Amino acid sequence: MRSAYCIMEKEVVRMGGGLVDVLADGGVSSSEVCVKLLDLLLWIYAKKSMVGMCWLVFYKMVGKGLLPDVKNCNRVLRLLKDTNVVREVYNVMVECGMRPTTVTYNTMLDSFCKQGQVQQARQLLLQMQRVGCSANELSYNILVNGLSHEGELEQAEELIEEMLRLGLKVSAYTYDPLIRGYCEKGLLDKASRLGEEMLSRGAVPTVATFNTIMYGLCKWGRVSDARQLLDVMVNKNLMPDLISFNTLIYGYSRLGNLGEAFLLFVELRYRSLVPSVVTYNTLIDGLCRFGDLDVARRIKDEMIKHGPNPDVFTYTILVRGFCKMGNLPMAKELFDEMLHRGVQPDRFAYITRIVGELKLGDPSKAFGMQEEMLSKGFPPDLITYNVFIDGLHKLGNLKEASKLMQKMLYNGIVPDHVTYTSIIHAHLMAGDLRKARVVFYEMLSKGIFPSVVTYTVLIHSYAVRGRLEVAILHFIEMLEKGVYPNVITYNALINGLCKVRKMDQAYHFFVEMQAKGISPNKYTYTILINENCNLGHWQEALRLYKDMLDREIQPDSCTHSALLKHLNKDYELHAVWRLENVIGGCE
Repeated sequence: MRSAYCIMEKEVVRMGGGLVDVLADGGVSSSEVCVKLLDLLLWIYAKKSMVGMCWLVFYKMVGKGLLPDVKNCNRVLRLLKDTNVVREVYNVMVECGMRPTTVTYNTMLDSFCKQGQVQQARQLLLQMQRVGCSANELSYNILVNGLSHEGELEQAEELIEEMLRLGLKVSAYTYDPLIRGYCEKGLLDKASRLGEEMLSRGAVPTVATFNTIMYGLCKWGRVSDARQLLDVMVNKNLMPDLISFNTLIYGYSRLGNLGEAFLLFVELRYRSLVPSVVTYNTLIDGLCRFGDLDVARRIKDEMIKHGPNPDVFTYTILVRGFCKMGNLPMAKELFDEMLHRGVQPDRFAYITRIVGELKLGDPSKAFGMQEEMLSKGFPPDLITYNVFIDGLHKLGNLKEASKLMQKMLYNGIVPDHVTYTSIIHAHLMAGDLRKARVVFYEMLSKGIFPSVVTYTVLIHSYAVRGRLEVAILHFIEMLEKGVYPNVITYNALINGLCKVRKMDQAYHFFVEMQAKGISPNKYTYTILINENCNLGHWQEALRLYKDMLDREIQPDSCTHSALLKHLNKDYELHAVWRLENVIGGCE
């Protein structure tokens, strides 16, 4: 067959698709030889990733009653697994009496999971077991990964238990997707326990496992815990990679602790790791978030001089940062520099510029940029419409925003929770709570589920107006609907409760958020410090300030103003200096 393969490969080049007709339409008298030759042809086309020709040979054979070898069918399935056609080929195989192998089933499991059809994948696993085809570690790993990706974490854990009962070996590939799933939901303690559990079951964590947990910890503000894992990795003879350092730099940058982020940048170079464009973009993003735009620009210039070259994300981050700080001319200059350097803007780069024009410039220019987007092959999509609708609402132009929404519907684009949240927010900002409520219920009636942002803007608006019963009802409703609150949601409730001096309830939510793995931020502490100072509870205000510093959350001018507002202005700077030096002794 090896010699035959070489000859057939040459004939494929010489005769092209005509070879299929010669073989399938009676060119070979022996059906046994004909099947072997067509199988060989199918193998060659599959190896060359010639999907159309694979399809032709497969159906020619089936149509003539000549069954292809299952190994070749598996090769075709692997080529088609990311398409909707794969199920059709699989069904034909089964209908023709071909017996699927473990490879066949694994390919189909992978296809189902990648298309988000994890319950169909579960049924396929059961079918596999019923027909006596043994599932292996890969079968279960594929399904655990699919279930974890879809948030079905309990089902994924059940499958791991089933693997162990069957005597199958679990590994980091089994556990990593599940750990990632718990991290994404903020269930970090559960994720950490899984890391310990896998060790007890003989599955050795890899660098990727640690990176996953570190990212989860950083995402939810527990950067110090993530930093400790770096040392744990080294102690286990696992060398942290660039992703490990990028993750920690991301965590510290989000907290505003850019000093620590830059120390890590130095350390990764000391370990002979080469910073990537992602490393630089993460630092630039952190600097832009906290208003240090001059340093962010200098880093971009360093990238141009020494590499890696800035990409579209580098420029988009900088454009967004300058727009956020109200410097539209510099945002335009950076956008033009991106074009001059031959970096092609993507949809998000254009949208970032449009947001800046809507917020700071001329709305007509923003609509002009939409035309430019269209000419570059970026037709208006849901995100584009949402940006314009939100921008017009913020400009107070509700009438034009309403017209744009009608146009959006006319073009067949269905509004989502972002669209409705924007409209609800506009009515709330205008003080029209009744209209906001009408839009909210219209959203529900259309089967569009509110997001955490939807509930948060409602909770904030009611809480800030002292209508805390309604705010708390919305909070309970979001929990019942499986929408997870974030730190901004809790801050809105805590702020509202502090304003009416219901401190016990405010502290209840402060404790609850931490129990759920949601770390308080500087705004949470500033709200509580401010009200404790108003009430004259100085020791509690200092305790909160110390707790904030211990968690490496950087106070800002608002925090210091809240803490020191009852002092004479001349003493404020001296008091801050004294606090930083003696806070370690505070009880």
